[in-house]
Amino acid sequence: MNFNTTFSKKPALLKGEGLPEYSAITPEEVNEHIPSLLSQLNKEVEKIEKELEKKLQVKELMTWDEVMKPLYLITEKLRWSWGLVSHLNAVCNSKSFRESHARQQPEVVRFSNMLGQSQVIYKALCELRDNPLESLNATQVRVLTAEILSMDQRGVGLRGKQKEEFNSASEKLAQLSTAFSNHVLDATQSWSLLLTKQSQIQGLPDRALEILADAAKTAGDTNNGEEPSKEKGPWRVGLDMPRYLPFQTHAENRELREVLYKAFVSRASNGEIDNSGLIEEILILRQQQAERLKYKNWAELSLSSKMASNVEAVETLLEELRKAAIPTAQKELKELQNCAKRHGALEASELAAWDINFWSEKLRQEKLDLDQEALRPWFPLPQVLDGLFNLCERLFGISIKQADGEAPIWHKDVRYFKIFDHNDKPLASFYLDPFSRPESKRGGAWMDECLTRRKLNSGETVLPVAYLVCNQTPPVGQTPSLMSFEEVKTLFHEFGHGLQHMLTTINYPQAAGINNIEWDAVELPSQFMENWCLDRTTLFGMARHWQTKKELPEEEFNKLVLNNKFNAGLATLRQVHFALTDLRLHSQWNLKLGITPDQLRRQISTYTSVIAPIEEDQLLCSFSHIFAGGYAAGYYSYKWAEVLSADAFAAFEEVGLDKKEAISSMGKSFRETFLSLGGSLSPDEIFHFFRGRAPTSEALIRHSGLTN
Repeated sequence: MNFNTTFSKKPALLKGEGLPEYSAITPEEVNEHIPSLLSQLNKEVEKIEKELEKKLQVKELMTWDEVMKPLYLITEKLRWSWGLVSHLNAVCNSKSFRESHARQQPEVVRFSNMLGQSQVIYKALCELRDNPLESLNATQVRVLTAEILSMDQRGVGLRGKQKEEFNSASEKLAQLSTAFSNHVLDATQSWSLLLTKQSQIQGLPDRALEILADAAKTAGDTNNGEEPSKEKGPWRVGLDMPRYLPFQTHAENRELREVLYKAFVSRASNGEIDNSGLIEEILILRQQQAERLKYKNWAELSLSSKMASNVEAVETLLEELRKAAIPTAQKELKELQNCAKRHGALEASELAAWDINFWSEKLRQEKLDLDQEALRPWFPLPQVLDGLFNLCERLFGISIKQADGEAPIWHKDVRYFKIFDHNDKPLASFYLDPFSRPESKRGGAWMDECLTRRKLNSGETVLPVAYLVCNQTPPVGQTPSLMSFEEVKTLFHEFGHGLQHMLTTINYPQAAGINNIEWDAVELPSQFMENWCLDRTTLFGMARHWQTKKELPEEEFNKLVLNNKFNAGLATLRQVHFALTDLRLHSQWNLKLGITPDQLRRQISTYTSVIAPIEEDQLLCSFSHIFAGGYAAGYYSYKWAEVLSADAFAAFEEVGLDKKEAISSMGKSFRETFLSLGGSLSPDEIFHFFRGRAPTSEALIRHSGLTN
């Protein structure tokens, strides 16, 4: 069946169920049908409010199905349709689609605010929690508690002018976040540099040269009328990761590394796409929103729904990691400096930021004899997928089968897979959009929900469907996507999120999969899966040369294991710097401080960085996680969850990673807890079920190599 030309009679954007018909969603469809959807949903909300109001007036006790089911159906219709628009805006970005998204977003925010501020619905939720007609289970109570807190934080208790200001600020914040993201995308897309001399590309591996020559070809560049080639050029370098990172890591031309680095760290910091003003506006609006809701600041608001109890608890964790990492990072920097001097470089100057990747790679090769770029041929995407899928079968008793052609897709590179239980019972499915498309696709990697598990009135179960999106090195010519080891880890990471979404057994959609999980625990399964990239059985099951089919040499495996702790101090310190900057911006910064957000960040860098940021470094202007994503006052979650994930993986280490039956048994336990229970219980409870105790940071410190 040709899914791209066969559509249902209902407009594709309003189908509200099943897999979307992506190619039917145009900017015109968005502008036409989102307003009609919102109009219909408003009517449905009015109807529900009238029914609930009657019950409240006569003090009639209510059931879960009377209150929660109709409310969910309304929010699900909006999530399905608007989620589809947001998804396509991220993976098929264009000027016209961006404009249609921006045009409709304010009304979507208004509707969400209206629903979140309904006095009748709020009272009904409180009554259902406190005086239900039928007793509620722990999951239902947890969902209700979270929903009531969410409504509190969406301004249900506000009145009059304060409510108007709150709603106006909510709309503005959504607009600013979208603009921030668009500016970063535009800045990344718009900058490139054409290289025509061999001296400019000295040191770059063939794979990187192929990508740069392919980019030149796409841009219409020629070599005296001939098509660009990796051997003769020209080569066009850019700021997207598949081009930027290999250049910074391997290019011997220090001046060009400096040019590229300065362009990268100054993205979206000047001209019409300067994000610095947006940053201050976002921070001020968030502070005002928090104060309207009776919180001291946005960080306090954010943490009220997370595992971490308060700002002090987060600061304590970050300080522990900072103190452990600083001496290691200083030692690592000294080693890099010495390495550069041994090679006759930097005689009269200190190591600069654009030297770190280059000399790290040189030192890595010296100490470990590891050339990561040279290992790409052992990690072609198809084999990595086989290895990942085999691991999931080994750990969780599932099978994953390709189902290309059985679902509509949004780009020719997108794959579709189905997941089955050990008895071939369908469990879930997922899309994989693996390759970088800097002209139309947001950078980074993520998992998102396409469909969430739930039970229909008919008794049928809607099976979950996930979006898995990466930005790895694309194929070139007849050569498949040859992945760096970091790209392998990224794929495993996102698949961990996907597993939690897809293997849930909770039939309450509000708590199924990743829903209702505290933000600082949601990275647990993803970081847990990264550990398996260095598991011997897993790695040798996927690492074979794409041409010779030879297994990765044993010595290269040992180097990768050692490499896991290489420059761990610098890496840890970098994450602490990001997390502490985020936390302080949302707990301490305000106009009365008399400094800019960037100046505050630079103050923090004096004790969280071993190389001071250069003048051009405007990190905040491209810090999409906190200004255009969901990580505001929550970037620390990566490290918080890493404590949990390292401890969880340690349970497998303790029974023996080479013990097949023991690993299978432990994997079953992991699936039945973290992957199955979703947000039905608190992360603390689930961790206790799995580990039999509270988490400790011991495993993380050991895995990070920060112990003396």
